[in-house]
Amino acid sequence: MGDNIQRLFETVEDLRRKANVNAAFGRPVTAEGRTVIPVAEVAYGFGLGFGSGGGEEPAEEEAEGGGGGGGVRARPLGVVEITPEGVRVEPVVDEQRIALAGVLLTAWIVFWIARTLAHIFGREAKA
Repeated sequence: MGDNIQRLFETVEDLRRKANVNAAFGRPVTAEGRTVIPVAEVAYGFGLGFGSGGGEEPAEEEAEGGGGGGGVRARPLGVVEITPEGVRVEPVVDEQRIALAGVLLTAWIVFWIARTLAHIFGREAKA
């Protein structure tokens, strides 16, 4: 049990050393008098669970537990472009998010129009 926990702590420490500015900013690329630096968002997290002895009844073997998990997420944010004229930041546009927002907005509008029409025509039918 102690070896597993020690291995987990070593893995977390190794990841902490690697999760530095180089994970967010890529290597600069220079071409035709321009330098381009890619920028990303990097996030990570870990969880751990464990257990211990069994219930009050005597057991043949000592009970234990375990469990753990983690995850890493990286997504591009944009690029920094450095030219003799100046520095410019170009964001990356996520078209899927924009399309999803448009679909949801359209569905919301259709819902409220249908509800309003049902309310208007529902009253006239009763009168």
